[in-house]
Amino acid sequence: MPRAIAIDYGMKRTGLAVTDDLMIIASPLETVETAQLINRLKTLTAKGDIVCLVLGEARHLDGNASAITLEQEKIATLLRKEFPHIPVERVDEMYTSKLAAQALAHGGMKKKDRMKKENLDKVSAALILQSWLAQRGS
Repeated sequence: MPRAIAIDYGMKRTGLAVTDDLMIIASPLETVETAQLINRLKTLTAKGDIVCLVLGEARHLDGNASAITLEQEKIATLLRKEFPHIPVERVDEMYTSKLAAQALAHGGMKKKDRMKKENLDKVSAALILQSWLAQRGS
């Protein structure tokens, strides 16, 4: 069954999320060290069921590129090179970290666990992926 993976790219850590087999629901998967991202994606895509890589795109409120946007563009180029048969799509990630923190709090996660960036990163990736799924459905 086809699935998609979302990437909340960061300079140190990167959050990953994956859809269910029906590509309806996005779920947090894990957080990896950014230096290990490509190797981890190779493992995750080895089964051949990944049909899209969805990469968050950070922008300032005025729409201009931020410092991380330039790094995200570089990783998008690398993803297209490393995974030529899997499309790479970009999705606005504005406010995903804030929404992820709120979701963790509403979900009852203890404050010390909510403060761990790796939890925020993978939930942010899930929000990016859910946004992509919603855009596809419209």
